[in-house]
Amino acid sequence: MKDKRILYVTDLDGTLLGNDSRVSQESASILKRMSQQGCLISVATARTPATVEPLLHGCGLWLPAVVFTGAAMWDFAKRRYIDARLLEEPAARTIIEVCHRHDVGTLRYTLVDDRMIHAFYTGKDGAAPSARERSFMEERHGLELKRFYVNDPRGLTEGWEHTVMVFAIGEADAVNAAACELRERGGCSVSNYPDIFDSNAALLEVFATGVSKASAVLRLKEMAGADSLTVFGDNLNDLPMMEVADRSVAVANALEPVREAADVVIGSNSADSVARFIASEQGA
Repeated sequence: MKDKRILYVTDLDGTLLGNDSRVSQESASILKRMSQQGCLISVATARTPATVEPLLHGCGLWLPAVVFTGAAMWDFAKRRYIDARLLEEPAARTIIEVCHRHDVGTLRYTLVDDRMIHAFYTGKDGAAPSARERSFMEERHGLELKRFYVNDPRGLTEGWEHTVMVFAIGEADAVNAAACELRERGGCSVSNYPDIFDSNAALLEVFATGVSKASAVLRLKEMAGADSLTVFGDNLNDLPMMEVADRSVAVANALEPVREAADVVIGSNSADSVARFIASEQGA
């Protein structure tokens, strides 16, 4: 079914990325070949370009990537953010207050210009980051497109009008409770899902109202001039884009609700399944 008007959009962690959190050489080779042939391929991820760019190096993708779970897109050619949807200051402050009330530290991501992110960590009453939070930041320390600031006074005074997301990672019960309260309050978009690397942890991402992978992939479909949209996912934050896609595909290792919602279930993320599916469908 060689139809270059299909837009293929894949999640990264647990879907395109293998168990080592990398794109395999085989997948990269397939995606590069397909992209060079004009196939419409992109990604939709909770990650920022600071890690998306190095992860996708060698894949040859030329369409914008959906990043920040849909709060922005990243133009690979110009290396800049486009189509950013920002949180208003009152909403951002309320999100942090709610998280702290549930003993959950926060990272407020601010767009400094059209290519750099400053992420301000603030612990409840100035508490230091937990081991899990430190690990999260250390794994991303020194990246070209992101800077972390821990309990820095500027985190409560600067850049509120440029807030893209408030993020938290912590004990599942506490994070889920904060997410529940934020949903009940309204005034923001809440993405809350299990950490695929730690069964005791959960992640929380809070954005401006209307932000989701779903709304972003639909905008990308229009930008690309595609006739149909096929998406690939594995986790709960992929469900919104699966609901609006013309066809949804789950990898075998996806959470059960994701597999149940999918139109198609393919092999696991460790078997180059996404890239192989695209190549097979495009007859390459």
